Parts: sequence; C-alpha cells; structure tokens
Amino acid sequence: MRIAVTYENGTIFQHFGHTECFKVYEVEDEKVVSSRVIESGGAGCGALAGFLAANGVDVVICGGIGGGAMNHLVEAGLEVCSGAQGDADAAVDAYLKGELTSEGANCDHHEHGEGHHCGHHGEEEDHECCGHGDEEDHECCGRHGEDEGEDGHCCGRHRRQLTVDGKNAGRTVRVHYRGTFDDGSQFDSSYDRGEPLEFVCGAGMMIKGFDAAVADLKVGQIVDVHLMPEEAYGPSNPDAILTVPISDIPGAEGLTLGQQVYLQGAMGQPIPCRVTALENGNITFDANHEMAGKELNFRIELVEVLD
Repeated sequence: MRIAVTYENGTIFQHFGHTECFKVYEVEDEKVVSSRVIESGGAGCGALAGFLAANGVDVVICGGIGGGAMNHLVEAGLEVCSGAQGDADAAVDAYLKGELTSEGANCDHHEHGEGHHCGHHGEEEDHECCGHGDEEDHECCGRHGEDEGEDGHCCGRHRRQLTVDGKNAGRTVRVHYRGTFDDGSQFDSSYDRGEPLEFVCGAGMMIKGFDAAVADLKVGQIVDVHLMPEEAYGPSNPDAILTVPISDIPGAEGLTLGQQVYLQGAMGQPIPCRVTALENGNITFDANHEMAGKELNFRIELVEVLD
C-alpha cells in the first residue's frame, strides 16, 4: 500500500489544491518500510488525482480539501483522509493504527477563519482552511508568488519561489545524511535505511538550514552543519503546551510520560501531542513538533543531481 501526504517541512500542508509536494510512504504489513518526497509537477487541482493514481497511491492524507477535488480522488479509486494536521509521519502512524478519521470535503475555496479547539480543553485559536480569492494574491506552499507563467505551480497561478540561492536550487537532488543532537546521539540516518533522500533543493520540502547546506554542494562532497532552531523546526511555541486536570480527560489516567496521543480539534481533526508531564493531578500535552527548539547537526553527502 502507498500513502501520500500533502507535505511541507515535515508537516501536513493544509491546502490540497495548492499542494506542490507529497510525501509518499510504502507500507507493508501495516508498517512503513520507506518514504520519499515527490513534486506534483505543477498539476492543477483536478489533475492531482491522476498524478497520485499514476504514482500508485492508495490513500491520501491531507488538511483542507474541496468537494470537487475529493470527488476526483474518489473516482480515481483513492481513499481520502482529510482534516489532518501536524507532523506527517505521526499522521501516517495514526492512520495505520486506525486512529485517524476523515472530515470529508471541508473546504469551500473561499477565504475564511474559523476557531478550532482541542476536544479536551477550551483553548481556541484561528486558522484558515484552503483560503484564496479569485483575484487576490495567495499563499502557495507558504510562499507568495511574484511571477506567473505556464510553468507556475499551485493550479497554474504562481511560480514556485525558491528559498535558497545556489547551483542546486530548484534541482532534484539525492542525498545521504546523518542527523545528531549536540550530545552525539543520532535521531535519523538515511545511511541506516540504505536509501538516499530525494527532494527539490530550495522548494520548501526540507528545513531551511538543510536546503541551504545542499545548495552549493558538488556530487560526492560531504558537509557538516550545525543548525539553530530558527534554521530547523523553529522555536518551541509555549501556546502549544497545555496543562489540564487528568480528571477532565476520560482515559487520561492510563497515559504515560512521553506517549504520543491525538487530541480532537473543533472540526474533529486529530492534533498530535506528546505527554510531557504528569504531576499533582494534572497532565501536560505538547503539540510542538518534537524537534522544535532543538539545535541539530547534520552530515550531508550529495549523492546525485537528477536534473
């Protein structure tokens, strides 16, 4: 089975019709055995279903999606799980565990803000769902397009804006890498998986510092980089840390420190969190990316430039 997730910087990109990147997971025996990031190639909203079907995708996990796009996917024989947020890998894990539910078509293609809250507490915040107007500029994978042209992505309206300069910017590359914390402990390694990571340099598929490190590498060159949080997954957001009485959440008494759970948003979407404290009858959830606020080290080897 193959699962495709609308993807940007490790998280689920929220506007299906504007999706420029998908992370595709190969699943065997209910376990992920490999993954890779692919570009939509500038496919329009209606063409994404055919693009995904051509890549052998069986399931699509996304954030906001309109009724038309949903119908195209279903007609192509794909299962759709919409309304997902947060870490892409965590969402796939939740799907495989049967913990991810779909909202169906949840976007009417008009800009609007809605409040959403965790089903276990009363905190609210604003978000947008697939908002864009007919004549105004809009976000394309988090970046505003300055130029338009036939090669424009995001339903053909805007050209991708690269986030780095360098000879490899905008080119598809394959790299091996090893990621470690400052204490030397390893958190990820493509060498261990035996398969280089493939992505478009500077297109927002990777964290900013990783893209910048690859931008001017030569094939076969190896570089060591140290990234501050601002160059990686950003600083930790204190507003994403929530402490509530254990008695307010049915079943919370069985949770353990470090366990990942999914709280429910106002629209039923799962919000991945980690249990970071259990004390004095209270439980603390952290919805930040697990790498937020951390300094990271990478050894990166450019294996190949594909185009």
